[in-house]
Amino acid sequence: MRKISYKRIGEYLQTALKIAVEHGGSYPIKRIQEEMQKRLTFDEYEKAVYEKSGYIRWQSNLHFYSIDVTKAGWLRKHRGVWYVTEEGRKALELEPEKFIETATSKYREWAASRDLVKEKEEPEPVQGSITTSYEQAEATAREEIKQYIKKLNPYEFQELVAALFRGMGYFTPFIASPGPDGGVDIVAYKDPIGAGLPRVKVQVKHRPDTTVSRQEVAAFIGVLQGEGYTGAIVSTGGFSPDASREIRGSSKHIEKIDFERFIDLFEEHYDKLSDEDKALMPLRRISFLAPEE
Repeated sequence: MRKISYKRIGEYLQTALKIAVEHGGSYPIKRIQEEMQKRLTFDEYEKAVYEKSGYIRWQSNLHFYSIDVTKAGWLRKHRGVWYVTEEGRKALELEPEKFIETATSKYREWAASRDLVKEKEEPEPVQGSITTSYEQAEATAREEIKQYIKKLNPYEFQELVAALFRGMGYFTPFIASPGPDGGVDIVAYKDPIGAGLPRVKVQVKHRPDTTVSRQEVAAFIGVLQGEGYTGAIVSTGGFSPDASREIRGSSKHIEKIDFERFIDLFEEHYDKLSDEDKALMPLRRISFLAPEE
């Protein structure tokens, strides 16, 4: 029976990590897999679909052996996004076969220290791998949520952000109407009339392909006047390095919420949303057997 070689597995993982590095060190796994298909040539065996699980063989191997890379300290995963560590960047200098052999060895050291057993005689993961199924489902779900949000217009996303703040226990007496907003899209209070602290002015930037600039942050700082006001910038396009530095140097506290964090917060507080707010982006939870830690 044919098996995918360790060298080939190493090529999968190294290519995936290199793609993430090229995007600043982190990238959604769904996007990584799309890019991998442009860079690697997969034969029919690698592209075959497991009958029981419906997963593609090379993708299942990628997820299965990424456990070893994670335990080696080269990769972190969170909600469908892969983050490459500094150690992971250095490990990319290894030859592909040495890369995966070293990662597997480090995994076995970790497992032995916890009296765990993981069979690795076969380079092919079992079709029912709990971790593989969980991670692929999680990545697919996160990507679907992202695509849903990307299709919203700026004012629909603004309403979604306001719903999140209400789910976090805030009142939202002001939500900007279409047109000039003076740099503030939402005002959030911890009580109905804003007598208590904190009071939050929120700026919403729904531009998935454009980061918030330093100049935009500086302009926002200018509107954070008034006693007890803090700021929050929600950006689906993230923040430029200069913008992040401007935020850190601000005398006014500004909370930075990028696309990934927004989704994390929305999922975390979803159960506290009103039925009307849940309808803005309906979510349904599913249960998985806990994957291997």
